[in-house]
Amino acid sequence: MNNTTPQVDGYIRKNKKWQKELEALRAIVLECSLVEEVKWRAPCYTFEGRNVVLLGALKDCCVLSFMKGALLKDTKGVLEKPGENTQAGRVIRLASVQEIDAMKTTLKAYVKEAIKVEKSGLKVDFKKSPEPMPEELVAALDENPALKKAFEALTPGRQRGYILHFSSAKQSKTRVSRIEKCTPQILEGIGLNDWKAK
Repeated sequence: MNNTTPQVDGYIRKNKKWQKELEALRAIVLECSLVEEVKWRAPCYTFEGRNVVLLGALKDCCVLSFMKGALLKDTKGVLEKPGENTQAGRVIRLASVQEIDAMKTTLKAYVKEAIKVEKSGLKVDFKKSPEPMPEELVAALDENPALKKAFEALTPGRQRGYILHFSSAKQSKTRVSRIEKCTPQILEGIGLNDWKAK
């Protein structure tokens, strides 16, 4: 295989359960002239420096993840949202080499379409705030101008992460408690999940 990287070799070796499936997916993606890299500790394939597709190993399957999968036509109906709140990414779940071999033509066509999406410069139209702000957050922002300014300065994705985190609590007192706990990191301009990496 041309253009392979040792880090991806290591990723595949480490995922013993899915080695053959990952190798099969890797071969298909590399036939599409993408550059192999490692990002987010997973094999990532790029076109002119832009992320197109990722390979991943889960407990029950492997996934081919399309970064802008929402923009693909999905003529075969094989793309899934990886999470309920995902806006751009889509995945194809695969559980055997036989399944991958049977879908090889489709997989290649989807990767090539994803490359065309990148070449065209198309962007996913992200909803800035698809979820309503919980009233406890509105009250906290009204009471604390510094918090309001800091929250509004966060990227839309970080704001959304906090809104989802606060809204998922069933009781008002839990929502208030979560807001209080997160206030210091909001004031520092840190996203909900950035805090753990700090």
